[in-house]
Amino acid sequence: MSDDPEPAENISGGTAGGGYADTFDADTPATRAEAVVDSLGDLYWQKSYGGRNAFECLVRTILSQNTSDVASQPAHDALMDRYAEARSASNGASGERSEPRSGGAGDLAEALAAADQVELAETISSAGLYNQKSERIIDIADRIVTEYGGEDEFDAFVREDDPGAVRDALLEMTGVGPKTADCVLLFAGGRDGVFPVDTHVHRITRRLGLAPPDADHEGVREHLERDVPGEKCGFGHTAMIQFGREYCSARTPACLDDPDACPMADLCDQVGVDPETGEVTDPADVGIADD
Repeated sequence: MSDDPEPAENISGGTAGGGYADTFDADTPATRAEAVVDSLGDLYWQKSYGGRNAFECLVRTILSQNTSDVASQPAHDALMDRYAEARSASNGASGERSEPRSGGAGDLAEALAAADQVELAETISSAGLYNQKSERIIDIADRIVTEYGGEDEFDAFVREDDPGAVRDALLEMTGVGPKTADCVLLFAGGRDGVFPVDTHVHRITRRLGLAPPDADHEGVREHLERDVPGEKCGFGHTAMIQFGREYCSARTPACLDDPDACPMADLCDQVGVDPETGEVTDPADVGIADD
């Protein structure tokens, strides 16, 4: 049994997601954002990411949209059971791969491009919005087969091409937004300096005061990628999500009951949180100026 503390239900895939435990520079952090990430790493895990199959990672991230990782994981597992039985590539935690294929037997993109939409929707129903997601997955799979030749060629593109060009190509795909594109760059491409922003990261970063209270998701991403060393962005993202689940929820952050209950208390501006009244508002409604 692995001693990796990251849950398997995380979008990274946990122990099966290609990430591995790592250690990073322990010198005095250069920014408060780096100090937050270092503290989260001490609280949860310090890892580097990369090694996931890029197309599978893209599908997994689409399944996670507008739902929890706990709910989307069974949909991913069911999809893989039904459509990836013949795959010959290995995507274990080591990130090792078999020799590339050029489409053909075992190519998940080809299998999904040819999938019956109703059958696929039924397969992924636990993820919610399954009709919309099944249509998107089939459309993207067809595009990857047509434009790249299959999942291995797409995987090589994500790993080897200019990250800006990869991000732009992903964002051109139906249903792929910045967070989805960045997850593929991080968990499949293993790219440093990529900090995907989901609802947890968006909320927590502004609540801590690491980005302007009215920053949108892209604004938060720009601040984090500017202020956090590139090699720490990956575990900063996954550990911050875990922190949001355990301590800094949208409606009942731990500091409402006891300031000392939050491990980030000494680094947090509590933007939008008033422990005295118990009121919690979106940081954008507070209107604190960017520092």
